[in-house]
Amino acid sequence: MKTISIKNRKSKISPRDFAAVIDPGKTSLKGFVDSLPAILAAQELRGLVDDIVRAKRAKKPVILMVGAHVIKVGLSPILADLVKRRIVTHVAMNSAAAIHDVETAMWGQTSEDVAVNLLDGTFGMSKETGDFINKALVKGFSERAEGYGEALAKKLIALRAKHRSFSILVTCYESGTPVTVHAAIGTDIVHQQPSMDGAATGELSFRDFKILANSVKELKNGGVVLNIGSAVILPEVFLKALTVARNLGFKARGFSPANFDMIRHYRPQVNIVERPTQKSGRGYNFTGHHEIMVPLLAAMVKLKLSRRA
Repeated sequence: MKTISIKNRKSKISPRDFAAVIDPGKTSLKGFVDSLPAILAAQELRGLVDDIVRAKRAKKPVILMVGAHVIKVGLSPILADLVKRRIVTHVAMNSAAAIHDVETAMWGQTSEDVAVNLLDGTFGMSKETGDFINKALVKGFSERAEGYGEALAKKLIALRAKHRSFSILVTCYESGTPVTVHAAIGTDIVHQQPSMDGAATGELSFRDFKILANSVKELKNGGVVLNIGSAVILPEVFLKALTVARNLGFKARGFSPANFDMIRHYRPQVNIVERPTQKSGRGYNFTGHHEIMVPLLAAMVKLKLSRRA
């Protein structure tokens, strides 16, 4: 056996990469962020932040895709702030996320107790929720300029929803940011109610798919796609929007997709992180609770923008 000196061995970690101890009474946000280790996920998170800031400054898309849980855990103010600051340029959500957004804006409550209500068949039978969403879609169905997200946002504004300041739908509409809703018919509580109109739901969701594809086509040599909390619907929708853009001749390559979820799923891994970055771009995958990871990401992005670094 031959041995070598550790001084000549290639190593990946040294104390300069370690976390720093902070004093809670004296440390700023910058001090906390700088204290994170320059290792693995912490360093990758810095890389994603750099990509988002670079996209913002270069006026490239930053597309945010969110599942229902992201709204349920109270992150709407964080995401709405990113929209208002023009950091996020497009918000796409599944229709469950739209339900939570509408219920919060209109009635100040959401996320029913499924286990209890399922026992007597009342799960998902909130008449107000079904009527609001399904009737908004029927109205939008006859107005060719409207998609699913726009139809809901306009109705929330028209009715002066009491808690609309918490609505991502409203925030996007009022700021001129595209907001799209992507439904899989049969998956959501509004689909099981008498007011459901399959033609309206399908058509408005299809219009929103085309709006998303229009945003995706701009992901050329920069830009970011954030998939937060959608394990199936949005990864599949995004992959189809991407292939539509490329099929039409747009060079949607060289961007940075990132997936955030509490566990790692197959579709986000391959449809968000791996397949879109073949031969170009860089994909990220972060595992952790949304209510911790999303505020951290948003804070780091705003800090980086404020430092002009």
